[in-house]
Order: sequence, then C-alpha cells, then structure tokens
Amino acid sequence: MEESARSRRESVYKSWQKGEGIPIYTGSYLTDLYTANVTPWARIGQRGAFVNLADQEQDDAYILEIAPGQQTERIHHLFEAGIFVLSGRGATTFWQEGGSRQTVEWQRGSFFSPPLNCYYQHYNLDGQQPTRIFVVTNAPMIMNLFRSSDFVFDDRYVFADRYGGEDSYFSDAGHAIHEQLWKTNFVPDIRSFTLRDNPGRGVGNIRMGFLLANNQMAAHCSDFPPGKYKMGHRHGVGAHVIVLNGLGYSLLWFEGETERRKAYWKDGSVLSPKEGEYHQHFNTGPTPARYLAFRLGSLDTQRSQEDRRPQQIDYTDEDPAIYEDYVAECERHGAKVDIPQPAYRR
Repeated sequence: MEESARSRRESVYKSWQKGEGIPIYTGSYLTDLYTANVTPWARIGQRGAFVNLADQEQDDAYILEIAPGQQTERIHHLFEAGIFVLSGRGATTFWQEGGSRQTVEWQRGSFFSPPLNCYYQHYNLDGQQPTRIFVVTNAPMIMNLFRSSDFVFDDRYVFADRYGGEDSYFSDAGHAIHEQLWKTNFVPDIRSFTLRDNPGRGVGNIRMGFLLANNQMAAHCSDFPPGKYKMGHRHGVGAHVIVLNGLGYSLLWFEGETERRKAYWKDGSVLSPKEGEYHQHFNTGPTPARYLAFRLGSLDTQRSQEDRRPQQIDYTDEDPAIYEDYVAECERHGAKVDIPQPAYRR
C-alpha cells in the first residue's frame, strides 16, 4: 500500500503547473501553435498555454501570446529556456540584479535564450497585432531536483560566468565550433540561416546545430528537399521539433510495433517523440521542409561522440511499407517522389 501511494504522488513540477491555471497540451504533437488556445497567465501578465509532450518531465514548453503594444511581467527563473518567435515583432530586455540593461529586438523566426537566472521582460512592439513565442525549458527537471518551485523563481544567485552584461552578448553573430555547430546567443531569422550538408540523415539533408547562452540545452535546424524523406531514428526524450515551413508527416513507433502512428505537420506544428520511440520525417509538399529542434544536451561528458549518436535505420533496412506509403501520400498531395525505392537488404 505504501509503495502504491508513493507511485501516485504528484511531482513538484506537476503541482506547480496545475496551479498556473492555463491550458496544458499533451500527447506527441500539436498541429498548430499559431491558433492553439491560450488563456490569461497571472505569472507572466499575458496569455499562455503549456505544451507537455512525450509523456515526460525532463523538459517542457509553453506558448506565450503578448497583446498589441503590451509587455510581460518581469521574468526570472533558475532553469534554462530556448525562445522561438512564432509571429510578430518585439524586444526583450535582460539584466542581472543591480546591473545595466540590454535590449534585443526580434521578429518572426528569431530564436535566442535568456542567460541563466537573469531577469528579463518581453515587449510587443506592434500596436495592432499580438505576437506569439514558443519557449522550451528544462523546468520540470530543475523543479523536481530542488523540490521547490519557489526557490526556482526566487533564487538571486548571479551566474557571472554565463552572462556578464557584455555589450556584444546578443549582437555578435557567433562563430562555428565546427562545420555543423554554431555558437551564438541570438539568431535573427532561422529560416534564412545557412545550413550545411548532412547526408548521414537522408538524401539532400542539410543541418546546423546551435549552442546558445552557454546552456546545457541545445538546438539544431534541419532542412530536406521536396520528394524526399529522412531515415528513421530514435534517441532520448525531450526533443521539441518545431516545423518552420513545408508540408509533410512523421511516423512514430516503438521497436516491435507493426502499426506506426502518423502525425501530419505544417508551418507551426510541433512534434516530440517519446523515450526510445522511432520517428521518421517525410516531405510531401512542393518546397523544402525545415524545422528547428530544441532538446536537452548530453549531461555525460565522458561518453564518446560515437555513443551519443542516435540509433538510426538505414533506408535499405527499413520496412518496405514505409516507401510504399510515402509514394501514396505524395500522390494524394500532388507531389513527385524524388528518391528511388531502396535496395532492401532483407
């Protein structure tokens, strides 16, 4: 009886989230972040909704809508956050306690990250239209670790090694760590950012990884042509895949399952596979499909790069039904398949 009661105990994060009083979206995907219902959120002073996908409490996300010409309350927390601007234009002001303030202006397609435990405030610079942003955080992990939501929002420690108020902190365009990894604190428009060839994930695929604000959390952007699809793969939980443009679908399944779940997507959809769940992305539209994925980085610095790679299924090892289904989907959407049928090894 004692073990049963313990297993039903609600986590600190879950209790806090329910107390915020805004909608909570769950499941594996959300079709449209632009139109999802949001309600007044007292903590932020604007409207919001949680997006808790993949049945996990390592990271989460939320939608924030700022009314025309308005601003949020002051925001401050001891967890990391990655911010993507869905629509509109605005600005965010950052400061450490007792320090000077810095302001960065943003637009649709910008993404950035507040320095850890600093103070910041968002402003909608458009007096006619609301703006929406999508924020991915590791709040569940941090709250459940300290077992105190009050501490997470009220602690005043200054992480000076993360952010020292440098004048160029948000204006510096950043630099390459290697060919497919870019270190920066602000990307003005991810849709126009130059990506690099990454054929290991599929024919015609291009990619760039990002390190933001000295965070443990990371992000990457991927793009693949019309008429093509990526190889299926699986990894740990927590990746939030935000579709930036294009039309298509993703398959979701666990090893041993013969029935694959299908999630159709478009600009503004978000997808998050569960722990160890295979997923595979398919472009059925007339243009390239691009997405931005926020995720947890590796906490184990001793593991080799080889060990960190996701488990991937080569085209030649996939179920032939996957290609057949893709051909049928492209026909239904008037798209042309531009990848030959794999020479299956089994």
